[in-house]
Amino acid sequence: MKNDVIHLENIQKSYFMGKQAVPVLKGINLTIGRNEYVSLMGPSGSGKSTLMNILGCLDTPTSGTYILNGKDVSSMGDDELAGIRNVEIGFVFQQFNLLPRLTAWENVGVPLIYAGVGKKEREERAREMLQKVGLGERAHHKPNELSGGQSQRVAIARALINNPSLILADEPTGNLDTKTSIEIMDLFGQIHNSGNTVVLVTHEEDIANHTHRIVRVRDGVVETDHINPDPIQPQMLSAG
Repeated sequence: MKNDVIHLENIQKSYFMGKQAVPVLKGINLTIGRNEYVSLMGPSGSGKSTLMNILGCLDTPTSGTYILNGKDVSSMGDDELAGIRNVEIGFVFQQFNLLPRLTAWENVGVPLIYAGVGKKEREERAREMLQKVGLGERAHHKPNELSGGQSQRVAIARALINNPSLILADEPTGNLDTKTSIEIMDLFGQIHNSGNTVVLVTHEEDIANHTHRIVRVRDGVVETDHINPDPIQPQMLSAG
């Protein structure tokens, strides 16, 4: 348990349609250790999006236990969960979710506002993080002046800025062409190599093949959970 970032015990989630309970997750057991690189796969309707929302503290389970980095978050209220999200989790989404009126560095610095960090330090840390993802020279560009791949790099820098215990990426290459997707997956590989725990939600086998462990969800349970014997290794970063 000590080295686990994620520990799920018998996680169940039901939604109600009128008085009828519709079970979506039917007893998920899953443990992910520090510095693991895991993909979460499953067909549409398998429950993987619901599971991702619970992992990301965007939703709570109907029953079961979720320990995130040593804290039991399964029964926390919305305010507590918001605090946990800002400190423990860095999110990367398919749609990038950048604020259009803010520059790249201002977008990267948004989580630091919630952490109470002053503007000068925010800019310094955000620029440093943009440098790390190969976008140092784009700090003052707004999202509409960036390519899809560059926008996703900004989103990744934003996810990393608080040094979270977990990077959670939901279909992070879904809006990108093949070449840019490979570049973004290289970047995730480097992020993992530098000591981060990365969980990637994807329905694409070639994207999952970059990760070191593949967990498949079907009908609300973990169907298979296996180590990838030959993950694709990251190449050197380019600024594409």
